[in-house]
Amino acid sequence: MAKTVLITGATSGIGLATAKIFAENQYKLIVCGRREERLRKFVREYGDKTDVMYLAFDVRDKKAVFDKISSLPDEFFRIDILINNAGNAHGLDPFDEDGIADWDAMIDINLKGLLYVSKAVVPGMVERKNGHIINIGSISGIEVYGKGSVYCATKFAVDAISKGMRIDLHAKGIKVSEVKPGAVNTEFSTVRFKGDKQRADQFYEGFDPLVAEDIADIIWFIATRPKHVNIADLLVLPLAQAGASLIHREN
Repeated sequence: MAKTVLITGATSGIGLATAKIFAENQYKLIVCGRREERLRKFVREYGDKTDVMYLAFDVRDKKAVFDKISSLPDEFFRIDILINNAGNAHGLDPFDEDGIADWDAMIDINLKGLLYVSKAVVPGMVERKNGHIINIGSISGIEVYGKGSVYCATKFAVDAISKGMRIDLHAKGIKVSEVKPGAVNTEFSTVRFKGDKQRADQFYEGFDPLVAEDIADIIWFIATRPKHVNIADLLVLPLAQAGASLIHREN
């Protein structure tokens, strides 16, 4: 029986690239995100390769998260792999100039959204004594950099939650993994710079960053290890990056 995978933030970047790999390998898929037309497009493109459906919701909306996931049809109700990918950075200003609305958005999406989705999915895994949770963290969850204090705080929290989940759930047959990417060139930076794509693109000039497919390959590897193997914690950087704010750029 094909395993069922639920992926949040599946409309772009790492989430979309990951969904494509699982679809190509005929896993049953539940793709989730806010942009419904993109979700529909994915279903149209991959529905002939595997069983796939979408759930359109914002992970910040607790009621929508629980309502949507609890409404899954029987053939999708058993979620074997949960990939908590939804996340955003908002703004890149010093702490004293940061906007509180940006703080709220990052805390609500990166932290509370992950918790809501996990809380909706994990009871079924516990009941079956089987499942795998893969949380997408960041190098920013182990190193703090200037003008990113609250974003880093949310990713430090993801790291702590992942470790705590692993402690609480390992005896119940559930794997918990965390992937911590460094610099990945996706829409993520455009969002951080409030839609200023030119400014976002400038950040990646002078070096070869990771791309979404690099992280998707790693997620696929983690998810397909034998039952007794858990890749618990993985940091992945482009060659040019040695730390959160240490990137070698060619002139």
